[in-house]
Amino acid sequence: MLNTIQSGSEITNPSMTAAAVDLHWYAVSTRSRHEKLVRDRLAAIGIDPFLPLAKKLSQWSDRKVWTENPLFSGYCFARFSLRNSHAVLQTPGVVRIIGSLMPEAIPDEELEAIRTLAESKRSFEPHDYMTEGTLVEVVRGPLTGVRGQLLRKAGHDCLVIRVNLIQQAATVHIEMSEVVAVQ
Repeated sequence: MLNTIQSGSEITNPSMTAAAVDLHWYAVSTRSRHEKLVRDRLAAIGIDPFLPLAKKLSQWSDRKVWTENPLFSGYCFARFSLRNSHAVLQTPGVVRIIGSLMPEAIPDEELEAIRTLAESKRSFEPHDYMTEGTLVEVVRGPLTGVRGQLLRKAGHDCLVIRVNLIQQAATVHIEMSEVVAVQ
């Protein structure tokens, strides 16, 4: 027997109301080039998906064509309750729900900013998350463990290593794949 509450002329199910309150946006990692398929499959099972697409002028062998590619390659956003995470994970093309130890919700303000951008008539494109000035740590190569500040110098990515006491610094060329942002 379903537990229901009658309020005025409306009958509600408490568990459905709780699930509606428990809805959050999550980033879903997808298989390579499966973002649009995952978006469509999530919508088909009743999950609210969001896939921001950026328009890009691509050169084909015989002509130029405008294409719509995912703004964040390999990711699709979905709004659901963690109670439905099994259904999301079982969706073909989904790799995992992003989070350090368990799925972590994306703040509504961040997702709303991306949604506003996607709905605008302005041109936009992906950008490196780590920008000049970001504190980073080297995770690969001979400088593993070294921390410094990211800098772009003459078109190259560099790591600035500072000695504050003597107010001196050194830079070294580094590949972006060798560093991660320090939290």
